[in-house]
Amino acid sequence: MLRTRGPRRTITALAIAAAAALAAPTNAVAQPAPVLPEGLNIEALASLAPAIIGAAAGPSDIAGGPQADLLAQARTLLESSNLPESTKATLSKVITFLDGSGGGGPELPPESGPVIAQFLYPTLGKGCISATADSVGTALAVPGPAHLPPPGPKAGQAGFVFTALGTKKPADVQPVPLTVSWVNIDNQKSATQNLTSESKINPDGPATLSAIADTGRGRVLAVISGSLTTQAEGAAPITCSFLPTVGMVVVP
Repeated sequence: MLRTRGPRRTITALAIAAAAALAAPTNAVAQPAPVLPEGLNIEALASLAPAIIGAAAGPSDIAGGPQADLLAQARTLLESSNLPESTKATLSKVITFLDGSGGGGPELPPESGPVIAQFLYPTLGKGCISATADSVGTALAVPGPAHLPPPGPKAGQAGFVFTALGTKKPADVQPVPLTVSWVNIDNQKSATQNLTSESKINPDGPATLSAIADTGRGRVLAVISGSLTTQAEGAAPITCSFLPTVGMVVVP
């Protein structure tokens, strides 16, 4: 069961309110219409991601799940906001995953094989393909035991994979790495890890980075964000940043 403190309840509610405040259309970032779902407000969702992880992590000396008033407030904010329905649905999944009432996050993986849990929404990296072309980033989590990403997460581990669509291969040196920050809300383990190209997935591009985390069994929340540096043969490297995206996976 998720354990929480008053300040973390406050920051989660404020984050949801901030997400609602960002619902107004923006022209600051190009939206690749063929890939991104119509009406998905990535900036609003990205503003919520770090606070959700912060609310789930931290000391676990106070028993009990999130207070009913926080969850009621969060849902009220969502229902009364001007967020697109697709964005509201995504945020509702996060809240439901946190309160443990079911319907948030993937089902428990069957013994016959792993479940690939797609992150809740694609993210965007401005100028990742060229000065005038943005990249859509997709992420997934795989509970172990599984063969992918190489060398494969073992039992009690989770693998994370991020792909920057349309980009060249990752540069050998990543000045500011892309990271995955995760917390197991059942055992309170947490960490931030660099995503690397060591697994050699799509070695010629698009840039695909991965990491394997010792999460232990339980419900795991994760945020992937940070920078990516790619380099085509004979060209100068390109460094860009991706907005945070949230993932949820159950490690059996």
